[in-house]
Amino acid sequence: LLNSVLRGRVARAVRTVINADFPFPLGWLGGYLALLAGAGLTFALQSSSVFTAAIVPLMGVGVISLDRAYPLLLGSNIGTTTTALLAALASPADRMLSALQVALIHFFFNLAGILLWYLVPALRLPIPLARHFGAVTARYRWVAGVYLLLGFLLLPLAAFGLSLAGGTVLAAVGGPLVGLVLLIILVTVLQRHRPAWLPARLRSWAWLPLWLHSLEPWDRLVTRCCPCNARRAPPPPAPGAQLPAARPEARACAPPRSRASRGTAAVTRTLTQRSQ
Repeated sequence: LLNSVLRGRVARAVRTVINADFPFPLGWLGGYLALLAGAGLTFALQSSSVFTAAIVPLMGVGVISLDRAYPLLLGSNIGTTTTALLAALASPADRMLSALQVALIHFFFNLAGILLWYLVPALRLPIPLARHFGAVTARYRWVAGVYLLLGFLLLPLAAFGLSLAGGTVLAAVGGPLVGLVLLIILVTVLQRHRPAWLPARLRSWAWLPLWLHSLEPWDRLVTRCCPCNARRAPPPPAPGAQLPAARPEARACAPPRSRASRGTAAVTRTLTQRSQ
């Protein structure tokens, strides 16, 4: 529906207005205005989920760029805190202090996230991470399901279970795992930007088994196990490629014609002979 509506002049006008930046030297101001717009619209809607659900499809059809959607969604996180503040102000007098404290914690937590991940352009890491994860998901569709399963179910349950065992167990198990992940990220970044700083063996992950540094083995496994992939249509032939010749048995496999169609063909042949 969005593809059919946002076409032609309408699409160009919307892209120009939403993704526009101020001229130099005020180009940085557009992102902060988008942040305020996201906070204001979310305050009006009283739901960040509704605002996010409206922004994501617009990004999918190319109306809003990722660089513009990022401050809009950050502003939405600020706008959604007003719901808790309004609810706290409506609390009874004897409980208003505790309610306001919880609402302000929610507000300052989201504000700290904006200060950390948006104020300094070099720290806007979610943008390149989103681009990379989107490219991986576009190639391997099952990665999105694995991400949801790990990020929203398995990892929280594992952290919750370790926390129930005690702080010592959580630190003993979670500490080395977090350190290993940070070490892998650091080595990967150095491999791309400063490989000379690393030993010769660590300049690539080729010495590891393939399933540890590539998704291709996992993709073959998922493709083999998923029944829907067995019915996939073959890829279309390349432009200019010669099509395969028809098989002799193709005519025999064709469904037989009905009696009415045979009669129509006979009448057509008779009329053709008479006209000649």
